[in-house]
Amino acid sequence: MEKVFIGLGSNIGDREKYLKEAVKRLSVQVKDIVSAPVYRSKAVGFEDQPDFLNTVISGYTHLSPEELFRFIKKVEKQVGRVERFRWGPREIDIDILFYGNRVITTEYLVVPHPRLHERDFVLKPLTDIEPEFVHPLFKKTVQELLINLNCDSILEKTSINI
Repeated sequence: MEKVFIGLGSNIGDREKYLKEAVKRLSVQVKDIVSAPVYRSKAVGFEDQPDFLNTVISGYTHLSPEELFRFIKKVEKQVGRVERFRWGPREIDIDILFYGNRVITTEYLVVPHPRLHERDFVLKPLTDIEPEFVHPLFKKTVQELLINLNCDSILEKTSINI
């Protein structure tokens, strides 16, 4: 089994319900899930939209990176994601952040996630659950990446438990 880190976000509809449902469905193929706290953050990219709820989970999977990617896309649809425009509002958004220490670049999948080092709403929950995890390309821990980041999209840590 391979250890994976997965980012989740939601900014429309019942955001908390979408996050919980996504984690429940992911648990079919991702075992021993550890959930980070949930943070409320400003939208990035297209900013004229509601705030996001963001979190990160870690766990173990037998799926290959490509199989995990396809499974995640299926879960997004099952939870209720409606495809809109890039960086637009999302009922649920699920991204593979890390797949072990692998570096993967295909037409549809880039791991580690190519922008995670620029996003405090990803690095903070990652740091909450595994601060010493080393980014395989940057050779820095996620905690070091967060400390060196000049970004303030996080508005607050919520009391939501996933």
